[in-house]
Amino acid sequence: MNNLTQGLQGVPLNHYIWLSAIIFTIGVIGVLTRRNAIVIFMSVELMLNAVNLLLTAFSVHSNDPSGQVFVFFIMVLAAAEVAIGLSIIVMVYRNTQSIDVNVLNRLKW
Repeated sequence: MNNLTQGLQGVPLNHYIWLSAIIFTIGVIGVLTRRNAIVIFMSVELMLNAVNLLLTAFSVHSNDPSGQVFVFFIMVLAAAEVAIGLSIIVMVYRNTQSIDVNVLNRLKW
């Protein structure tokens, strides 16, 4: 475990910040430009992983394990989100025969 933290501390913190920002931006672009519900869902997960990377980098940089514990709870929450989100997407597909988010306007009152 000590070798892992030494490896993370060998890379400057700004590299992790830039990488996390790039990954988060890719996720935001995916959410804003795509119409497929599964791609939007994957983009949200990509944004969560970018935040996890940033929290882990800050945690290792400051020698505080609370950030890594928080990342663990975010991963548990993301797993629950995947289970619920995919079940909703499957039910919408069964009702509309499409996973295009523009088709979901038919579900309004």
